[in-house]
Amino acid sequence: MSSDLFETIPAKDSYGAKDIEVLEGLEPVRRRPGMYIGGTDENALHHLAAEILDNAMDEAVAGHATTIEMRLDEGNQLTIRDNGRGIPVDAHPKFKNKSALEVIFTTLHSGGKFSGKAYATSGGLHGVGSSVVNALSSSFTAEVAKDRKLYRQSYVRGVPQTRLEEVGAAQNRRGTTIGFVPDTEIFGALKFSPARLFKLCRSKAYLFRGVKIRWACDPALLKEDSEVPAEAELHFPGGLRDSLTAELGDAALVLPEIWAGEAKFAPVNGQEQGKLEWALAWLEQGESSVDTYCNTVPTPLGGTHEAGMRAALLKGLRAWAETRGNKRGAAIIAEDVFGGLRAKLSLFIRDPQFQGQTKDKLTTQEATRLTETSLRDRFDHYLAGDPANADNLLAYVVDRAEERIRRKELKDTPRKSATRRLRLPGKLADCATESAEGTEIFLVEGDSAGGSAKQARNRNSQAILPLKGKILNVASASVEKLKQNQELKDLIEALGCGTGTSFNRANLRYERIIIMTDADVDGAHIASLLMTFFYRELPELIRHGHVYLAQPPLYRLTQGAKSIYAMDDAAREKLMKNFKAGTKVEISRFKGLGEMPPAVLKETTMDPARRTLLRIVAAPEARAETSTLVDSLMGKRPELRFQFIQENAGKVEELDI
Repeated sequence: MSSDLFETIPAKDSYGAKDIEVLEGLEPVRRRPGMYIGGTDENALHHLAAEILDNAMDEAVAGHATTIEMRLDEGNQLTIRDNGRGIPVDAHPKFKNKSALEVIFTTLHSGGKFSGKAYATSGGLHGVGSSVVNALSSSFTAEVAKDRKLYRQSYVRGVPQTRLEEVGAAQNRRGTTIGFVPDTEIFGALKFSPARLFKLCRSKAYLFRGVKIRWACDPALLKEDSEVPAEAELHFPGGLRDSLTAELGDAALVLPEIWAGEAKFAPVNGQEQGKLEWALAWLEQGESSVDTYCNTVPTPLGGTHEAGMRAALLKGLRAWAETRGNKRGAAIIAEDVFGGLRAKLSLFIRDPQFQGQTKDKLTTQEATRLTETSLRDRFDHYLAGDPANADNLLAYVVDRAEERIRRKELKDTPRKSATRRLRLPGKLADCATESAEGTEIFLVEGDSAGGSAKQARNRNSQAILPLKGKILNVASASVEKLKQNQELKDLIEALGCGTGTSFNRANLRYERIIIMTDADVDGAHIASLLMTFFYRELPELIRHGHVYLAQPPLYRLTQGAKSIYAMDDAAREKLMKNFKAGTKVEISRFKGLGEMPPAVLKETTMDPARRTLLRIVAAPEARAETSTLVDSLMGKRPELRFQFIQENAGKVEELDI
């Protein structure tokens, strides 16, 4: 080995000007298709269809086209037609021997959308899309009906096979027709998916209300069980509202209706600047999603217009919380607002800037301000116009914020043990059935009541978990106290579904959770503490109807061999009429479930054939009221409880002291 690192390199390894390649025309596209369409996979293949369809949509948005047709035929042949102005066919000033049409399809960065004169708001910007599709197609044909004449030119892999030819008259036709077959040298055996193309057409029709899109597909390309029609006309006068309504189906919403609207931006120097359209809905359950578009082009990675929407909604809800004196609203962040949100946002602006040719993300900085300003003003009016529903939405978002904070606190606390206890609580008397279907767990107050319940239960389907006295009030306790409370640990462990980020309803070990406490004030207090726990820590169990209140009797009325039970004093007086007047009726008051004979407990409270259960619900339309009530009665501020007593004392007829 030579010691001289800078010795002369042999001539065979020389690197000079002759090694520098200059790619001309459309050759760069075929050499590196990933630079222009993101790759050569199925997504890239369908990007070709989107490029041509976007051009047709630009004609529609500009007010020149009303109808677009897309047809998929055998041989992977895709044809897209519009009834717009038609691509110019006259000679191009810079290329005297070429038509403008040929320049567009054979020259990168050529088009009519750079200055904004021909198109105020367009999806095509770089003058690349059409020529890229041409370069990556084994067969490409352009037809233009213009001035009652029909023109045609054909290409193979971007190379013209003929000059632009006038092929006949077109009396009742105008616009551009593009037909192409993707090149198998680039995409291999990949084929267009009818389902993806149909979905693309639907999304475009939703995005611009003034266009009709006619879809057609060779029936031979559709599977027998395919939901894609062979033919369809897509037209949605309701725009994004129609799209979101169809997508949501019968999903439960926090607000009764979808919030949708449209706002035009103020003109500048007499020139239109575009508009904004939106449709929003918050879900009680289900995954969130935000679909954003700019000039009808999907932006799956969001961008500056989505940032503007996030800012508008967050600031609007915080301001509403301040207006309503809700200090809990200060904890809200964008994550809480968007956690259960299903939204569609469509922006039309002049000269948008995207990240790359595939336009996955909008980068125009002005879009943030335009979106936030337009949406914030209308969101404020929307909230103020319906205070009751605005309060419900605020309560929903605040609940998500507090749940997020609790999860973070739990996550930040170091675990005491690296192992998980796999056994069930020792005092749990489990049922024999392994599956959750048809099973129930009774949460009872104290070991005495637990003993009676264990004797009265159906061992096959009913489990008993005795709780020691009054559990922790989770509405006023810290996270640290919550973690240290053994009674709640045992309860969570018995249920098996976890809490916070580890919650999974599918792991719930019982179909019904039944709170069974004494029919007195202490029993009612324990029941309220348990309900507070489920409301704050396991709200999904309430929403899905898993939590119940048992209804044990307070009195037993006996005459001879006849015994009937009364839930309270009013029921006792009413039932006394069932006995013969003047006869002696023995009335016994149960001090608690522990003193109730197991046979009586089974007959009155635990037997599914005879008992009465109350299902615990938290009505979505009363979300704000429920949240306020829990905070007032169970929270840390005694002045709120005092206020509640003052406001409601006059409504009390009987008081158990």
